[in-house]
Amino acid sequence: MTKLWEPGDTVVWRGIYRNRVWHATPTTVVRDTTGELVLVLTPGTPCMAEVDYARSKKNGKRRWDFKHEDWKLEHFTWHTNRLLFLMEPDKFYSPVLFWNHETNEFLCYYINFQLPFQRGHSAINTLDLDLDMVIDPDFNYYWKDVDDYERGIESGLILPEWVDKIETAKAEVLAKLENRQYPFDGTWRDWMPDPGWSLPTLPENWDKI
Repeated sequence: MTKLWEPGDTVVWRGIYRNRVWHATPTTVVRDTTGELVLVLTPGTPCMAEVDYARSKKNGKRRWDFKHEDWKLEHFTWHTNRLLFLMEPDKFYSPVLFWNHETNEFLCYYINFQLPFQRGHSAINTLDLDLDMVIDPDFNYYWKDVDDYERGIESGLILPEWVDKIETAKAEVLAKLENRQYPFDGTWRDWMPDPGWSLPTLPENWDKI
């Protein structure tokens, strides 16, 4: 059995693309069980990401543009919003809860469609597949980054079997949302991080696959 992490441990959430790190984001473990890994990302956390993403991805290249060429990583500091990631093994999506960190106002649920995460020594490895769903506190929702997702499919970098899994995941999320099932049942809406936790940092060898 895989050793589970303890609350307060640092785990680096890494995006792995073409067997290289695309982003490395230190998070703090909130809860870890065989059925769910819960992580929190707090403003002030030092991270690494592809240069255009770290600065402003709006005007730069996107991940699927790097089909053959390499990319450069750059330091950036996470800011403004506190994020809580709820990750289940083998799922092609991860619900994320957003709060304004300064005011503790709950902003939205955010569904990140991604490859199922794999555990490493002090990291989890996955790949964001670009498609997202934003759900406001009143449970209205809209789709986000559909163009980028479709570009990934057209480039052949998002595989057909992944698309099938995402279609299944979309139906699952919509059913849970309609029936207000976990995590849309309010379980985490009022959650606050342990005030004794310090900001996590990138460990040695954070970029080793």
